Amino acid sequence: MIGEALRRREDPRLITGRGRYVDDLHMDGTVHVAFVRSQEAHALIESVEFDSDHDGARLFTASDLGLQAPMPLQNPGPIIVQPLTASPLATDEVCYVGQPIAMVAAPTAQAAVDALDAVFVGYEPLPATVDHRHALDDSSPPVHRSSDSNLAATVGARFGDAAAVLDASERVITLDLDQHRGALASLEGRAVLAQWSDADQTLSVWTSSQSPHAARNMIASYFGLSPDDVRVVTPDVGGGFGPKALIYPEELALAALTRLLGVPVKWTERRREHFVSAAQQRGQSGTVEAAFDDSGRVTAVRARLVHDLGAFVPYGVVVPLTTLRLMSGPYAIPNLDVEIACVFTNAAPTGAIRGAGRPHATFLLERVIDSIARALDVDPAEVRRRNFVGREDFPYTVPISGSDGRPISYDGGDYHLALEMALEAANREGFAERRESSASHGLLRGLGIASYIEDTGLGPYEGARIEILPSGEVIVETGNSAQGQGHETVFTQICADQLGVPVDRVTVRGGDTGRYPHGISTVASRTATTGAGAVHVTAIELAETVRQLAASRLEAAVEDIVLQDGAAMVIGQPGTEIPLGELAAAAQPKLGGIPSPGNRLPGLSAERVLPFDGLAFTYGTHVAEVEIDPETGHTTVVSYVVVHDCGTMLNPMIVDGQIDGGVAHGLGNALSERVVYDETGQPLTTTFMDYRIITAADMPQLIKIHTETPSPNNPLGAKGAGEGGTIPAAAAVVAAIEDALGDRVAPITHHPISTQWVFEALHGPDR
Repeated sequence: MIGEALRRREDPRLITGRGRYVDDLHMDGTVHVAFVRSQEAHALIESVEFDSDHDGARLFTASDLGLQAPMPLQNPGPIIVQPLTASPLATDEVCYVGQPIAMVAAPTAQAAVDALDAVFVGYEPLPATVDHRHALDDSSPPVHRSSDSNLAATVGARFGDAAAVLDASERVITLDLDQHRGALASLEGRAVLAQWSDADQTLSVWTSSQSPHAARNMIASYFGLSPDDVRVVTPDVGGGFGPKALIYPEELALAALTRLLGVPVKWTERRREHFVSAAQQRGQSGTVEAAFDDSGRVTAVRARLVHDLGAFVPYGVVVPLTTLRLMSGPYAIPNLDVEIACVFTNAAPTGAIRGAGRPHATFLLERVIDSIARALDVDPAEVRRRNFVGREDFPYTVPISGSDGRPISYDGGDYHLALEMALEAANREGFAERRESSASHGLLRGLGIASYIEDTGLGPYEGARIEILPSGEVIVETGNSAQGQGHETVFTQICADQLGVPVDRVTVRGGDTGRYPHGISTVASRTATTGAGAVHVTAIELAETVRQLAASRLEAAVEDIVLQDGAAMVIGQPGTEIPLGELAAAAQPKLGGIPSPGNRLPGLSAERVLPFDGLAFTYGTHVAEVEIDPETGHTTVVSYVVVHDCGTMLNPMIVDGQIDGGVAHGLGNALSERVVYDETGQPLTTTFMDYRIITAADMPQLIKIHTETPSPNNPLGAKGAGEGGTIPAAAAVVAAIEDALGDRVAPITHHPISTQWVFEALHGPDR
């Protein structure tokens, strides 16, 4: 069944309203919570006052709950010179608008929200630093009053001698890049329900998260509990996209409150809260220099970049490190020198959003390639051809250390083929005629190309447990939590493939640390390689056990046993079928019975952990075609081609869905999604009226073409597919806009590209 386009098993439940999200969970005696959040970007807290008679609501501060200590750093590292994290509730200083200061608890959610009007916070405002591009200037005030610098970390990589090549080269381009902040806009915001049990001194937390096991570990560590005494469950999650990988102050605050009150406590985020306090991403700017020869071959790249961390560094510097590690992209660059300063600003903390640093590197490289083409008056596709890593060069090593400390190694692919297939599907040969047709209607038309790679399958492991019940049902338990990726369907296909059972006999359970205690996180396009791989090897082991048991019962050779239709049988001998449920029942322990052979655990189950064995590199090329109305500056994406290689496609229908969603996210990054703060740190984009995401009406019809280069680094040969639609999209669309505008603009080095910017590029700012 692997490779079949099986329809998603999750969907009937989700699209008919039978999904169970955190806000759908109800417990008797639940107290509802609303958060008092900072209205200042930077200030000292002088007082917190509350009208205690307000509808029976109660106010809780950090001192009331013992929450003065800062939260643990989720991804620590020695390169972080200022590992500053917030306490779950601010104590004496606030560093961004939206930072939680206190909680109001009331019998209903509405009463808790209404009671916020009865809270008064006295502030002593402090100067704020908002623009990351100037965070290290001597004139910029410290984001934290106790800090002498706004620098949190510096990450860098060098190989070859870029400085010498740049100094000696006659051809050098310099680009000043600016990729603005973006926000999370998932359909479901964050939500938490927490319950403390005095009877057995255990804590249960239901949270809309991508990282239940990380949440369990942090909660346990913060409160001095054993991880075994903390259960974290992620029910249905209405979109994660990266920011829900973080562990947030609200999760710890509700855990503390339920321990104090002894009753369940619940909080559901409102949309404005989501915009001011959920993790954001993408703010990165700086200068890149590239040397190249007369043929357009890149000989050296040097970049000095600044990455916006926001007010704290809860997620570590994972995102800028990811940018750094992909700075060669699909190109054979002989000399590289990149340095990224990771700085604090008085804005919401940043983390990962779909792509998580990879779009930064791709945008930089693709702007370099297009600028070289422009400088030499050479076809942008040809410049790519001349710089690609060749098919014969794989595995291709880039001398930059990966997260495991080993040099990065591209596992395989054919970048040239992906480019040619994309150009053919986009009918590039007919573009001149289409451009003339648009011009006859007073419109400008442009075509842009972007090629990319993506490191998927981040380690260190994932695990799975599979059990066959006496009923014949198969239970799959995994540490992976799902936010819409189709885990239930794909894991079912893998199990059914190995065990020979109908798909409707398989149940997949994930995202519950009480059921399966081992897991990392559903991030970085890693589940297809790690989680699915773990299910695969576990199912193989269990299938072998089943064959051994059946061979013993049937007095046959193990190699003659086949599994099909929920039974084991001797191949070619009808009537020898033994239902798997019957074998499972026989394997159940009975008083005075015969022990399981070979010290095997009782029952019919298997559990395996699949360790990391190297990254799987997805790659591809996107071609965007746009039309621009000069009278308004409005850009319409009229055609979009994706050629994508994610190795073995476990379910092509799900892969296509991931590509569709990824491209939509990428088009938003390119054209409209921008978080804006004023000079004092006040957020100006706090609703969907201000922060515009792409809708179905904005989407072009996508042409999707897949190649399959199986990865040797996992047993399924799979590569991640969740982010490939997003990573090159902004670069492709910006290239198309630049092509449409032609000589009217210098190389475009920023995104998103607003309608206003296009209009002013055509007509000047004063019209």
